[in-house]
Amino acid sequence: MLIGSPGSGKSTVGEALAGRLDADLLCTDTEIEKRAGKPIGDIFIEDGEEHFRALEREVVAEGLRAWEGVIAVGGGAILDEDTRKDLAEHHVVYLQVDFGEAAKRVGMDVARPLLSGNPRTKLRKLLNERLPIYEGLASVTVPTTDHHPEEIVDTIVSSLPGRVDQ
Repeated sequence: MLIGSPGSGKSTVGEALAGRLDADLLCTDTEIEKRAGKPIGDIFIEDGEEHFRALEREVVAEGLRAWEGVIAVGGGAILDEDTRKDLAEHHVVYLQVDFGEAAKRVGMDVARPLLSGNPRTKLRKLLNERLPIYEGLASVTVPTTDHHPEEIVDTIVSSLPGRVDQ
């Protein structure tokens, strides 16, 4: 399980990790868009955040129950108490990113509705609110700032229970 803030590298690292492990990647945000038939930004605008969070909870719960590969969990999924309980039963990798790097990576991404308006201010607030949750859920914390995805994957693989560093 990969968790982290927007811009932490969950999708990029998730793809690289899945490739290394010869596994499939479930990106929960991508699955939500697929099921809803529209981008997350449109879900927020047309259906509301509550509807999005219900879809997110459903996708994450199903993934945690049945997915055999790597799961990249959307940054806000950890706000749900049931999701936190479910994640506590798994090896959770928190991809930690410095604020400045996250802001560069996210930029003015309109696909991130929680950052609309003033993205830097909203991102800082979001990071401050979620940081204790990310840290509390983490089996291991892996910094992503100034690290290549393959370096990050090396660190993650070496942390996996029952695996020998490859």
